[in-house]
Amino acid sequence: MSNTKIPGLSFSLKRALGITALKRRFTKATGIPTTKAGIERKVGEAVIDKIFGKK
Repeated sequence: MSNTKIPGLSFSLKRALGITALKRRFTKATGIPTTKAGIERKVGEAVIDKIFGKK
């Protein structure tokens, strides 16, 4: 949902401040996801690898 009442026009403070780009660079450089779903996926994969061995 956008902050304005004009259809098709939206504004993101995070993108304007560069937080989105900073998070993307961090993720690409370290391989550590910054989203909740990404962290859950990575942890789940590690647990499965420990239980069943490496792929």
